[in-house]
This record gives sequence, structure tokens and C-alpha cells, in this order.
Amino acid sequence: MFLYGIVLAAVVLITIGLLIGNWKREEIKRLLVVHSLFKEHRIVSNFSNMAVGFLHTEIPKGDGPVSPLPQGSPMTMPASYAQWIKEHTVTSLLVLKNGQIVHEAYYHGTSADDLRISWSIAKSYLSALFGILVHEGAIPSLEEPVTKYAPSLAGGGYDTATILDVLQMSSGITFDEDYLAYHSDINKMGRILALGGTMDGFAKGLHDTFAAPGETWQYTSIDTHVLGMVLRGATGRDIVDLMSEKVIAPLGLEQTPIYLTDGVGVEFVLGGLNFTTRDYARFGQMILQNGHWQGQQIVPADWVAASTGLRVRTPPDEMDYGYQWWIPEGATPGQFTGRGIYGQYLYIDQPSGVVIVCTAADRRFREDGRPQLNIDMFREIVAATKD
Repeated sequence: MFLYGIVLAAVVLITIGLLIGNWKREEIKRLLVVHSLFKEHRIVSNFSNMAVGFLHTEIPKGDGPVSPLPQGSPMTMPASYAQWIKEHTVTSLLVLKNGQIVHEAYYHGTSADDLRISWSIAKSYLSALFGILVHEGAIPSLEEPVTKYAPSLAGGGYDTATILDVLQMSSGITFDEDYLAYHSDINKMGRILALGGTMDGFAKGLHDTFAAPGETWQYTSIDTHVLGMVLRGATGRDIVDLMSEKVIAPLGLEQTPIYLTDGVGVEFVLGGLNFTTRDYARFGQMILQNGHWQGQQIVPADWVAASTGLRVRTPPDEMDYGYQWWIPEGATPGQFTGRGIYGQYLYIDQPSGVVIVCTAADRRFREDGRPQLNIDMFREIVAATKD
């Protein structure tokens, strides 16, 4: 009888475990993906297949024809290019010169059809959308408080921050951006995405500040989510709908892109876009052309100039910052970049007519001097297009 009781208890526990496992199967699956997302043996595949492990939504690319990227005469890459590709685990690199493809290459088993995670290049896309909606009058002034459009943030760390403070990452909010620390805020956000939590709730829960808004620059990814909250509050629409209508559909993309989302379908605007390399290049070429594309002014030219120019000085070891765009040290007007962790870049040199898209799985991306090595290579590539 005693043995029967033990067996019965074991069966009950196993049954409960199976029920819980089935109930939480998707959450557990996503959590396992997050846990192994940056592992050496998985990172390349993961970055090209984010839809497998995360909640996501398609961004309608419109019914218009694909806007072709014409082929130009192939360029000769710099002598140091091959070694740089190897050392930085580059997965794709595409160069446009005057709107024509002069170099396109894919590495580590990836292909031109892969939808590649943007990471923080997505911030630059949101900046473009923000500029469009400011121009249209949805947001009359950047000096307005964020709580006007995101009232759930009232009483928290963003209570006195203006839209401008947040746009240029001077909110003063306390937020740990260390991707290599398990308990950092940025990694807590990753687990929230995996388990179906809400990003709005996470932002609402931030109360601590280290400086008054507008006083000190500090790279803070949650600021970009707050910008998304502002846009949703100002328009009453989802970001995916706005991004599709205002930015994506006019570009004539090759493939339908996706946004990663949280558990209630809110877009991960600070890093969740996924495009092909060529489709990143289309956006970059539009920005290079001061927001103009195929006979249409998509992003106001004055916003392109304002957002990609120097807005705030940063610490000596960091690039300067605009409105969700980076300005490298020594850049002249019209030279700027979108940048994401693990080596994602959308580098634009307007005076030279060059757009460079670089995707990578560089696990050494945080090492001192690493970003400057990438900028140096991009500058070599730009110089080589003139030969």
C-alpha cells in the first residue's frame, strides 16, 4: 500500500509537470532562446532567425512594386578588409555608391534572404518616424513633457522629462545597459520579452534617476521605448501601423520585415526590427538622400539634418549623439551611423554618396576601441569607392 502511494504521488507529480510544461511551453522555449541567444555556437543562426524564439508581428510592406537597387561596377575592397571580416565575425556587408550596389557579400552560412536583427539600428528608424509625425503636427513641440502622451509614466522617473530629453538620451533615468550582466536592466527586458511581459509596465516601474532631465547624456535604451509610448499616445495607433504606412511601404522592400513584440503586442522599438541586408540599404539610401526616395519625400529633410547632426556631447570614449543616431569622432557634416550591439551598423557618408550596411555576430563588440575599428574600416571602404 505504501509503495502504491509513492507510485501514485509520482504519477500525479509527473502529470502536473506535463500540464505545466504544455501550458508554459512557448514561454519556456522563448526563455531558452534568450538564454542561448549570444552563445558562440548559436549567435549567427539566432540573429537571422529571431522569429523562432520571440513574439513578433509582420510589418506590412505595401502592395507597390519592389524598388530595385541597381548593380554598379564592383569595387576593390581595402587590403585589410578580409582580416577585419574574420576578426569581427561579419555576417553580411553591402556597399551602395550613388545608389548602386558596388559590393555585397554574405558570410558564416547566411544569405541575402535572411531577416537580420537590427538591434539598436531600430532606434534610427524610430527617429525617422518621429520626425515625420512631428512634421505632420501629431507632436507640436519637442519641449512637451513625455507624460502628456504617456500618462502612465507620471510620478515615476520620467515625470519631468521632455520629449527632447528622451530623444537625445538625456532623461537621467537610472538604467543598467550592461548586456553581459545577467541582472542588468537590459537583460531583464529580454526576459520580459521572452515570458510575455509588458514593456510599458517595465518603463512605468522605473523610478530612480541619476541626474536631472537634460543635464547629462547616458545611453539608455528604455528611452527609445518611451519615445514609442509617446508616438502611440499622440496618434492612438500602433507603431507597426505607423512604421508601415509612413516609412516601410514607400521604400518598396524585397521582403516583409518583422518587429519583435512584448506579450501584449507592443513593438520592441529599441531593437526589434528585422530586415534583409538589402532592405536596410534602401532605408539608408533614403536617409542619405535627405529623406527623399523614388520621387517622394518620406522623412522631412530638415529632420534628417537635425537628427543626424551633433545634438549632445558624450564621454570621451564614446561617439557623439543626435536624435537616435551616432556621430563618430572626426566626422564632418553628413557622416553618421546607426549602431547595434554585436556589430550591426548602418553607416552613411552623404558627401561621398556611400551607404554601408554591416551585420555581424561579434561577441567582442564591447572591447575598448572596437567601435572605432569598425568606423575606421568603413572610412577605408568609402575612400576605396573613390578609386
